[in-house]
Amino acid sequence: MRIITFAIPCYNSAAYIERCIDSLLPCGNDAEVIIVNDGSTDETGKIADKYAVRYPDIIRVIHQENGGHGEAVNAGLKNASGLYFKVVDSDDWIDGPGMIQVLKTLKTLVSANSAPDMMVCNYVYEKLQEGTRHVINYNNVFPCNKIFFWDEMRKFPPWKYLLMHSLIYKTQLLHKCGLVLPKHTFYVDNIFAYQPLPFVKTIYYLDVDLYHYFIGREDQSVNESVMLKRIDQQLLVTRILIGCHNLPGSISSKKLSSYMLSHLAIMMTICTVFLRISGTKEDNEKEKELWAFLISSDNGLYRHAISRFLRMVANLPGNSGNKITIGLYNIARKVYKFN
Repeated sequence: MRIITFAIPCYNSAAYIERCIDSLLPCGNDAEVIIVNDGSTDETGKIADKYAVRYPDIIRVIHQENGGHGEAVNAGLKNASGLYFKVVDSDDWIDGPGMIQVLKTLKTLVSANSAPDMMVCNYVYEKLQEGTRHVINYNNVFPCNKIFFWDEMRKFPPWKYLLMHSLIYKTQLLHKCGLVLPKHTFYVDNIFAYQPLPFVKTIYYLDVDLYHYFIGREDQSVNESVMLKRIDQQLLVTRILIGCHNLPGSISSKKLSSYMLSHLAIMMTICTVFLRISGTKEDNEKEKELWAFLISSDNGLYRHAISRFLRMVANLPGNSGNKITIGLYNIARKVYKFN
């Protein structure tokens, strides 16, 4: 049995995909690597095929028509045979010693019949052009090196959230929660890090710096100018997150519910701020529609702090309202590390 499946969604990634693949090879036969070539027009597919020939027991390649990041993740998940599943974007990479520690821990837990539904590790923001790095860890939120439950976690600070980079899920759990990411949509990693959470019962936090997240490309989806152009996709993702609160067997843990509501508040903040930065009549209407959708989907969500905090301050007139809106935006910047 493979312990873990790594899915690498890639589109025109020839310039950097080898670094990503090479970082996963030390896992050996404990892992499988599924490279999903999402309609690339450069040498990405050829590079992936060469690796598959060289490492046939570890690497598989799926070539598909372009469907976007979410559809590439869907393909990886559909074909995964590992007990666990992790997405590694093609411009990012995994720390070798950290991954060996992850595999050792998971194998020990599996042997003891105590494999957790989800493992959490640290991730590192790598700004290679500036030569700086910033580690996001969870040792002030989660107990370390033990199986625990949602009600044992401490409160998340407002600038720290679970992102795709930090998560390793049981593959079966992702199927159980019905995770299918939308096609041709950016920001779907928010769905990946949100929808499965109510189905997670047991968690293990390993305090290792595992995932290296590259920041610096001009076309990156968290670039502010790019986000303005893709606001409709951000709105779609936020609506999907709102819908996650209406899933069967919804959120049983109060602490998990509080966390998810706070994360949703940040997403609502991002949408509201960018729609206001745009300032067009059309985007003003989109803002009204988003808040109306929140109200119609679940009144309890709207009555929560999302409405009492975000809605109130976002509507403050004059300089005070602008300053608070900028303050909200700065929180969003910290969470998502915009360039």
